[in-house]
Amino acid sequence: MLDTRFPRIPGDIGNASTWPFPVAYRVVSGATPDLVVRHLSETDLVQKFIDAARDLEGQGVELITTGCGFLILYQEQLQESVGVPVLTSSLLQIPLVATLLPRGRSIGVLTVERRSLTPQHLAAARVPQDTPITVVGLEEAGGHFTSVLLDNLEELDVERATREHEDAARLLLERDPCVGAIVLECTNMPPYAHRIRALTGLPVFDVTTMIRWAVASHDLGSFHDSNWR
Repeated sequence: MLDTRFPRIPGDIGNASTWPFPVAYRVVSGATPDLVVRHLSETDLVQKFIDAARDLEGQGVELITTGCGFLILYQEQLQESVGVPVLTSSLLQIPLVATLLPRGRSIGVLTVERRSLTPQHLAAARVPQDTPITVVGLEEAGGHFTSVLLDNLEELDVERATREHEDAARLLLERDPCVGAIVLECTNMPPYAHRIRALTGLPVFDVTTMIRWAVASHDLGSFHDSNWR
């Protein structure tokens, strides 16, 4: 988890009620949203995240994720540092989603800030370079949601944030009418996924769909099997 103070509403990765199974959290001190989203490639926080992951593994957790999609840059290092499955970012779903789409359809990505999502992040998620992707940032739809998260504010206007997510989805389809599915980069976006689905009629993938998929693939008690290593 990032070092945050913004509200964790139901559906957010940091709200334990989001999950139908027990969860444990570790906050990485100093890993602020602004630092991780905008400057992670310039900063060496990886050992702090590795220590947190190892601590969680030592407490008996059987699957590890992170509280920010931009931590995809640490996927390989974290995966190599523990003996349980690691899924750092919902961006890891993009290659799979691409295989589900008919020919001529593209993938829409909604992110907390468009300029911060770079080809480096997509490469870390092992997204083929020829994958058709259109990206819209929530700052392009008003900026309240983005400001609350990246400025780490204590108050969130949920109705305003909901409208911004709907507006961002509209902007996405205006830019690319061929979008056939939407991936939400940000781990704080799942509370709004149902509104995006209702508005667009498209499948929406986020960190909760990714984690539920991983958990459903096998009994949690078998995740320590050597086949996962």
